[in-house]
Amino acid sequence: MPAIKQSIDIDRTPADVFTYVTDPSHLPEWQESAVSVRKVDDAPFEVGSKIAVTRRLGRREFTTTMQVMEWEPPRRWHLHGVDGPVRSDVQGTVEPLGDGERSRLTLSLDFEGRGLGKALVPLVVRPQVRKEMPRDERTLKGILEGASA
Repeated sequence: MPAIKQSIDIDRTPADVFTYVTDPSHLPEWQESAVSVRKVDDAPFEVGSKIAVTRRLGRREFTTTMQVMEWEPPRRWHLHGVDGPVRSDVQGTVEPLGDGERSRLTLSLDFEGRGLGKALVPLVVRPQVRKEMPRDERTLKGILEGASA
């Protein structure tokens, strides 16, 4: 199946959008299913860094480790799940709009199921992400544009 891809325009500079959206500590603020995030190591957030993300799926919580595969501030990043039955692949880009005071954020999510995850991805994960992702992006837009006032 193709990746789930969505874009949203935000009235903030690409640097502002990139800095906020790639700071793991902000994830639970704008993503509905994100319960908590913690860095796995003390190194700066860069290629090779890992974070543990706990998400709620229905009534259950699952923690997976994500590794930074690509890091090009303030333009693009790529994180890939390295453990668990459902491994996410998240790619993001931030493009300047107009005079550079606005941005277009594009997120692309794909999933790989292992074991039980093979059934979970098409039956539970993808449908939940398709419903949640537009709400998450609207929440993110509200946070970032509200912070600019």
